Amino acid sequence: MEDYEPRRLSLRLAPRVMALAAVLLAVFVAWKVIDLRAAPKAAPRPAVAAQAAAPPQPAFAPPEAVLIKVARGETLEAAILRLGIPAVEARQVVDVLGQAMDTVHIEAGLALEAAVARPRAPQGSVRLVGLSLRTGPASALTLSRTFDGALSLRQLDEKIRDDTVAADGAIEGSLYETAEKLGATPAITAQVMKLFSHKLDFQRDIQPGDRFKLVFDRKVTESGRTISAGDLEYAELHGVKFYRFERGRNVEYFDETGKNIKGFLLKTPVDGARITSLFGLRRHPVLGYTRAHEGIDFGAGVGTPILAAGDGVVLEARRWGGYGNWLRIRHTAGWDTGYGHISRYAPGIRPGVHVRQGQVVAYVGATGLATGPHLHYEIWRNGARVNPLSTRVPQGSVLAGAELARFRAAKARIDGLLAAPRTTAVADSGGGPIRR
Repeated sequence: MEDYEPRRLSLRLAPRVMALAAVLLAVFVAWKVIDLRAAPKAAPRPAVAAQAAAPPQPAFAPPEAVLIKVARGETLEAAILRLGIPAVEARQVVDVLGQAMDTVHIEAGLALEAAVARPRAPQGSVRLVGLSLRTGPASALTLSRTFDGALSLRQLDEKIRDDTVAADGAIEGSLYETAEKLGATPAITAQVMKLFSHKLDFQRDIQPGDRFKLVFDRKVTESGRTISAGDLEYAELHGVKFYRFERGRNVEYFDETGKNIKGFLLKTPVDGARITSLFGLRRHPVLGYTRAHEGIDFGAGVGTPILAAGDGVVLEARRWGGYGNWLRIRHTAGWDTGYGHISRYAPGIRPGVHVRQGQVVAYVGATGLATGPHLHYEIWRNGARVNPLSTRVPQGSVLAGAELARFRAAKARIDGLLAAPRTTAVADSGGGPIRR
């Protein structure tokens, strides 16, 4: 399961509604109290007696919402002072919050949602009306004003439940951004990317507007906010469908017919990278003359992870001429893959080490004869280099017998979730549903 990350703190839905209700009530009371205190006590002069029935001009402007985040190395009090309130009031706020939380050891990135009223007079001070912050995956604190202007603290706690979500949407910007709108966590989306890397080139095959479907487990609050990711049960993109299936202690993914989607080699060893140079004759960008380019190049930034294209053993991890830092992995049945111009190797990568498909083995760089950061990727078949884009490599296994029967039962459950009536609409341009 994915751990809770304080940096992703945000107050949404039920906690935010409850907090906002408390803050708005406090705003109304505090504003009225302030206005009453600011009203003139002396009797009006005859010249202005006609205006006595009109309400007095408020001493403070209407409250406004302010969001601040605790900076690295910053104290909670210093962060609250950035709201513009007096130092004495900021200390009072910290003291009250200290009744329910540790106000000393504060994580950078902690979000504070406040409501402040600014004075109409230039010499006046900003007044804090309310404050909310999240203290845990399903808990929050709200601070508001009472009728007499004192600070009142309240803790909000939500119950957490297990949930299975069936969702569909249209890609906007990136798959990561759109999947997050559907409630998927980064861990779920990364798993989707890894699955489809066997079949699709994300740079060339995926376009904005392409629809996709996901079924995944998660832990969720009463308000529907995702706390942590569970298992990815199903993924569909470009008509390619993958179902999760447990074989003993192993979890694998299969297509509709029960064929293992795990190909012998990944289609792209760098997630989301674009192809910048193809296999074949070309004019060398550094040497300036035409010669064979015996691999393909993927453009990506320095430090981008490079994945092992398949299970195997590291054959070479060394400096090799124009390739710069070079890595070669030996797979089975006479297949090798090579990776050039890398900036550095992943920890533990050295000759003789076994690696798994999709494991990070190195990072993109520009070592050797390179005009910029990229990965030079090669596939070798029985000692000879072959075109990675056109070479046919072995495919995955196919289920049969009792395993196939169990798979079909698991598939039927997922298909039922996908066919269930819509219960919750997703607010994205794709308009896809979330079903529970």
